[in-house]
Parts: sequence; structure tokens; C-alpha cells
Amino acid sequence: MTNLAVLGTGHMGAAIARRLLVAGHRVTVWNRTPSRAAALAGSGAVIAETPAKAVLDADLIITMLTDATAVEAALFGPDAAVDATRSGAILVQMSTIGPDETRALAARLPTAISFLDAPVGGSVGAVDAGKLTIFAGGRDKVIEQAGPMLRDLGTVHDCGPVGTGTALKLVVNTAMITALGALHDSLAVADAFGIDRSLALDALTAGPLNGAIRRASNTDAKFAISLAAKDLRLALSDVRTAPIAAAAVQLLDDATDQRADLASLINLENR
Repeated sequence: MTNLAVLGTGHMGAAIARRLLVAGHRVTVWNRTPSRAAALAGSGAVIAETPAKAVLDADLIITMLTDATAVEAALFGPDAAVDATRSGAILVQMSTIGPDETRALAARLPTAISFLDAPVGGSVGAVDAGKLTIFAGGRDKVIEQAGPMLRDLGTVHDCGPVGTGTALKLVVNTAMITALGALHDSLAVADAFGIDRSLALDALTAGPLNGAIRRASNTDAKFAISLAAKDLRLALSDVRTAPIAAAAVQLLDDATDQRADLASLINLENR
């Protein structure tokens, strides 16, 4: 597959488009705000005015958008991508949405279009290095067909049928976000006891919060607090009780700058 379309060129969508261009694919991109896609022209991408125009020649289409509403609008709204998608193409849905939303989107597609549920773990730095974790849900044949493109982005994990990729992504995000919440509170306790921040972090690095400290130290990540809260709410939508995750949602909601990266919850500057 060499003709690819990327619908959504925020931080992750733009990075994915650039990575696929470097891998030798022909890439057409579309974004609801055209200025956010314009810079990709310098990397060799074709800029499309509408979702429909973006997918005209595509063998494989990637959606990397904010939420299910945005995905639905790109696929089925005005100038719908689905109406212009050729028979035999594969739609790879990489946005983080709910499992039920994923299955509902797949059910609306014409039978001539294959669907792959494939949200990713990792941020912009992982895309640039080709080290994303891709949680793939769909038929084995479709995963195999999309494999060459997916492997240009990272490692593929076959999770099962459509919806399971999204579900596992939400499990992973729940762990990561609540761990950062735990790190936030652990440092608050250290501050209250007058423990030097550097000393506290060194001790915590040797324990179970090591991964949270690595994430809080990552300057390449661009995972907005508002999007993290959205993902955590999706994870909680079918859970009867999850008090730790619910508390983490409140922590996210209380953040002043909702567009800042998730790591901004943890102040490591004083280390």
C-alpha cells in the first residue's frame, strides 16, 4: 500500500503523516483547520480541502481525530470520506474513542471498505522513532493487509475483534493517568513533610512509580490534559466503581491549562 490518507493533523496525526512520508508512502492529509495541515506540504504531503478529496486514491485511510463526533463528521458528514472511498480500501481508526463507538462506526461502513480498530500507545517522539504501540482490533486478514504500513509506525499487537483495540488502549491510559495522579499526590506528601523534591524523586524512581516519573520527564509528549480527561471518562463509562480513576478525572478537571501536556500536573523543575 503506497497511497495513504490521514484525516486529522493535530500533534499525532501530523507526526504519523511525516513518518509515513519518510517511509516512502504517498500521503494526502486533511484537517478541519486547514492551517494545521499546511506545514506538511513541505514534507511532501498533498493537502486536501475536504475528507472526500483526501481519500479519493487512498488504499488505506487513517483517522486521528479528537473524539467520536469528529470521526463521524469526517467519515459521514458533509464531503464525507466514506462516499469517496474506493472499494477495497482499509479504514484504520486510530483516534481514542469508546469501544461501542468504534463498533458503531464499523457497522455503518459499506461492506466494500475494511475496518481496523487501531489506537496507539506513545506520543510524538514514539511516532518519529517508529516505536508506537498499536492496539489492533479486527479481522486477521485486515491486520495482515495493513501490516506494512502499521509496522512503519511501530509494533502491532493483535487484540481480537473490532473494539478490543480501543478497549485495551483505554486500560493502558487508565493505568498511566492514575499513576501520574499517584505521583502528584506522593510529591504533595513529600512537600508537606519538607522532603527535598530531588530526594523524593530518587526514592520513588526505585519503586512502582518509576514509569510515571519517566512520563512526567518526557518533554516530547503532547497529550493534552483535556484529552486525557476525555479518555479516562470513556474508560469509566461502563465501570461500576473505580474511585482512583474518578479522583484522577477530578485532578485533570482542576488543571488550569487544559491544553498543556499531561506531565504539567507534575512539577519536576525543582529537582
